[in-house]
Amino acid sequence: MDKNAKIYVAGHTGMIGSNITNTLKKNGYSNLVLKSHHDLNLLNQQAVKSFYVNYKPEYVFICAAKVGGIHANNIYRAQFIYENLQIQNNLIHFAHECGVKKLLFMGSSCIYPPGCPQPMKEEYLLTGPLEKTNEPYAVAKIAGIKMCESYFLEFGSQFFSIMPTNSYGPNDNYDLETSHVFPALIRKFHEAKIRGLNQVVIWGTGAPLREFIYVEDIANAAIFVMDLDFKKLYGMGINHLNVGTGIETSIKNLAGLIAEKLDYTARIQYDPSKPDGTPRKIMDSSRIH
Repeated sequence: MDKNAKIYVAGHTGMIGSNITNTLKKNGYSNLVLKSHHDLNLLNQQAVKSFYVNYKPEYVFICAAKVGGIHANNIYRAQFIYENLQIQNNLIHFAHECGVKKLLFMGSSCIYPPGCPQPMKEEYLLTGPLEKTNEPYAVAKIAGIKMCESYFLEFGSQFFSIMPTNSYGPNDNYDLETSHVFPALIRKFHEAKIRGLNQVVIWGTGAPLREFIYVEDIANAAIFVMDLDFKKLYGMGINHLNVGTGIETSIKNLAGLIAEKLDYTARIQYDPSKPDGTPRKIMDSSRIH
């Protein structure tokens, strides 16, 4: 990307979007188009079309999405599938109609079937049933991958996707109703310590294994991939790239680490009546590396 290119980061106030925005600025990209939800409702088809027509961005990073942890995914199933499909459909379709040079869609590691071999390779997509608790979100993300691929195959649009693993870092969401496991555990232990509680209760058994990546590494990966030749990638049979570290840890180990860092020494209690989610979820990121 040229340093003066007009770049639109959809979802620039979220964790990944804000870190992509900051990384772009640090690297000398100054012509950024940033619109909050109050300025641009991405669920509104006409509003998104008018935005593209008026602003004419050359490059688009799609980080806007309705996201949440296992509880939110399981409870707000209709909102997760509707809002994510609507947002990405509007952003991808009108990017094509208005001649965007390149577009990068941000997916999620939950797109892979829980029963597929580990580590999960890109080609394991659509090889089995999805994990039930986050199936609506995963279906929407798979649709985004296939939409980018389809617009490339039919029209030659330079649209591509990356699948980051579980992220953490600056500007994370610490709401216990909607957050992912890493920030949720930090908040639980922090509040237990300042309130003097004698135990912290954690959902599930603590046995599931997860892979975590610092969000600034995702931002660097997104900018790196945006500069690749998407036509060449599709020609190699690659329709998305995994972004991860290849290092996994159990929820129990993560909880112990956070408790240690926050100097919380009371009891950690696990609630096996709550869902664990996918037992193991580590990605094979050898292609991007």
